[in-house]
Amino acid sequence: MKHFFTIILLLSSVYLKAQTISGLVIDSQTGSPVAGATVKLLGADKGTATDSLGKFALDAPATGTLHVSFIGFRTMNVKVRDRFCTIELVPEIAELQTVEVVGRVAKDYTSEYSFSATKIAGLNKDISQSIGTVTKELMADRQAFQLADAVKIVSGVTPSSFYNQYAIRGISQNEEGQIINGMRTRQYYFLQPLTTNIERVEVLKGPASASFSSVDPGGSINLVTKKPLAVDRKEVSLSGGSFSTMRGTLDFTGPLNAAKTLLYRVNGAYQEARSYRDLVRNNALLFSPSISYIPNQKTALNAELILSRANGNLDRGQPIFGAVAGVTNLNSTPISLNLGASNDFFNSKELIITTNLAHKFTDRISVNVSYMKQTWTEDLQEHRTTNAFASDLTGKPVTSLAAMQFVQRKQFWNVDNLNAYVNFNFNTGPATHDLLVGYDLSDWHKLKGGGQNAARGFLLKDGSVAGSFVVANAANYQTLTAGGATLPRPNVNYLDLNNLSYTIRNVSDYVLNARTPLPAALTTTNAIYAQEQLRWNKIRLLLGLRYESFRDITNYNSPGETSFTKTALLPRLGLTYSLTPNLNIYGTYLEGFQGQSNTVTLLPNTGSFFNTAKSANLFEPLRSDLKEIGAKAQFFGGRISLNAAGYEINQRNLLLNANLPAFPDSLVTRGAERSRGFEMDVAGYLLPNWQINASYSYIDAVIVSDNEASLVGARKQNTPRHSGNLWTRYNFEPNSALGDLGIGFGGQHSGSKIPWFSRAFAVPAYTLFDMALYYTPAKSSVQVALNINNLTNQTYWVGAQNYLRLFPGAPRNMMLTLTYRF
Repeated sequence: MKHFFTIILLLSSVYLKAQTISGLVIDSQTGSPVAGATVKLLGADKGTATDSLGKFALDAPATGTLHVSFIGFRTMNVKVRDRFCTIELVPEIAELQTVEVVGRVAKDYTSEYSFSATKIAGLNKDISQSIGTVTKELMADRQAFQLADAVKIVSGVTPSSFYNQYAIRGISQNEEGQIINGMRTRQYYFLQPLTTNIERVEVLKGPASASFSSVDPGGSINLVTKKPLAVDRKEVSLSGGSFSTMRGTLDFTGPLNAAKTLLYRVNGAYQEARSYRDLVRNNALLFSPSISYIPNQKTALNAELILSRANGNLDRGQPIFGAVAGVTNLNSTPISLNLGASNDFFNSKELIITTNLAHKFTDRISVNVSYMKQTWTEDLQEHRTTNAFASDLTGKPVTSLAAMQFVQRKQFWNVDNLNAYVNFNFNTGPATHDLLVGYDLSDWHKLKGGGQNAARGFLLKDGSVAGSFVVANAANYQTLTAGGATLPRPNVNYLDLNNLSYTIRNVSDYVLNARTPLPAALTTTNAIYAQEQLRWNKIRLLLGLRYESFRDITNYNSPGETSFTKTALLPRLGLTYSLTPNLNIYGTYLEGFQGQSNTVTLLPNTGSFFNTAKSANLFEPLRSDLKEIGAKAQFFGGRISLNAAGYEINQRNLLLNANLPAFPDSLVTRGAERSRGFEMDVAGYLLPNWQINASYSYIDAVIVSDNEASLVGARKQNTPRHSGNLWTRYNFEPNSALGDLGIGFGGQHSGSKIPWFSRAFAVPAYTLFDMALYYTPAKSSVQVALNINNLTNQTYWVGAQNYLRLFPGAPRNMMLTLTYRF
């Protein structure tokens, strides 16, 4: 009898072991594994989580129902019919996240949703506005370490220089045109933000001022930072490559408690690099931790810090010979030629702290509050051109000599942003409504204590300095001989393009004839807005109205303080119609408003007007409008997304620097500009192991009215008519001989451009090719990637301002990256 019971026990254990259910949880759209998904057996106290490969094992009988859930996917109940099953989770936006507090789970080139476009989580295909998106996966595959490398692949986005400066749909961004998590920040346009802590880059096309304050007419770049995940993921990478570049990055995330109500994420990056441009350094440090607390299904809280330091120097571009129209040779100097000096520097520090709160009072009423605090400091010393060639004593240009100046500058900024809104969900018959009522505050404060010193002009025989050279008074100036001509002696030596010498300049040799305190200033935007999203059958209607008050104070809290206020009422109208479940068409109308101020320069160069005590708010505000129609489609079961749009943008009251070297602070107003165009973006999976991202843009941007009659009807500056981008990655089948390998290939084309301050020559069109090789050993967490950019070593220029400031692109370069995930 004892042996009988032993046999029964053994058989029972074998039977129970056989009742282990195992399976695989994958993303239904991409087929990729979902790590960290919770798998529970309904009616029993049994549960587990999927591993890094999406696999799970659970002791359970052969019958029953599995409850599978994970943030970012629709929760599913799956009836068990076999001891092994594959469960496909459908991606969706977590209803809780009207403020984004939990990270994106998917790992592909497509982002299906946006929070910032309407301040309510929504699928991109349902939003009546064109949105270009670059995900962190695409940035990683392309080694897009800085923002310019990421946004250049979005349709209609054109870099204008080496700086953080772009034209979107033919309309130039101002230097504050970027948004972080839907909040405006002071992004000084000399700086290139790092992308290590960025989940995705969204380019919101059009003014959209019904949603944001003071948004550029062409569009705005919204940087969505990486948020914590409920699954453990850790990644470190080391890179080395051309131009003495070395960098390291890390990205750690996961839960801090067993209940997964407290999540964390830490991103970091460090780089030391030089450049293909002489004297240029690009050293940077980024540290960004964040925490999300989600105690229940009604409340979510996120806190985030971004610390960013940049140490290097400004690159003002390449000077060339040929100041005579029609005699322009862009190759007359090497693309490495720099106007600076060895002891120039540009150091900046930025600190941003953001908190977000989302709370649902009921299923139909919720509140969202976001607050951002930003501080930014600048410490600059540079030698740069005055945007003019030297002149001899008769006033004749000497085109081998560039007139120079020396500048020192320090400034300090403090920025506060508050956004709060209440959302009401209700039904009227068959129609559903999302009604949103909110308040925005954007407060920009340029602090006291900043200043700018400059040495420029010409030395007189009595030892004083004249700001400009007057031919009639040539006898009063000290002289020198250079370039075969006799010239007035400058305060800062000319840069001789025939006899270039990079030396450590002794700044004590200069007469600082322009010692200028930077007057304190305060710009405050207050706005209230309402937005209604109505859904009825196949129709989605978006209505918005925003009242904005823009106040600019010059000499803030100082003698001579002046204050000016401008207001605007901004409508928004959008309509989306679903022709089929996979095809939406839409139309939209938006208006934009930007006040002129001493803290906001609306175009790439308004001279040093912002350093003066005069308020730019004396000028009429910039007004704009957008009319757009488009289509958004999904193919092959949602694997491929296609967005296409046609548009017209009008803007009026543009403020421009007059580009008069003798009067650097002078401004002119351009009456109006218009941009019309067509663009298309494609992203997704051609096959489960083959991703693609492609775009095309046609832009017809012209000057409609101007105080200079000859410019009416002329092309807008720094805007190509045709441009296109392609990037694709193919991973070989795992069971093939090349199963550990992947390959990436890309192309970029940009048509010709007109420089900013000269129409005497054109920046030529160019076509570039890039590629990458990826090696990921089977059953390992390591990837080795080799990226090669500009394969054909093409010489090209991304933009230009004039003969003395061209911006050549990088020659062929390589980057080797080792990534370890654990």
